[in-house]
Amino acid sequence: MAVKCPRCHKGSRMVTSRVLLRGNYNPTGKSRKKPNLQWARVDGKRIKLCTDCIKTVAKSS
Repeated sequence: MAVKCPRCHKGSRMVTSRVLLRGNYNPTGKSRKKPNLQWARVDGKRIKLCTDCIKTVAKSS
């Protein structure tokens, strides 16, 4: 199963971190960040949604 929200199509992305070590810039490697997907019940179906979409659905109901 892909790591993507079916409602807003939010997926994984590559990020870099910036670490300051004793006053010197220390670039670190890239890492992959995934969206926070949780099981939710929408229209009688159980699907995995990101937490932003769960809040939006709860607010509109």
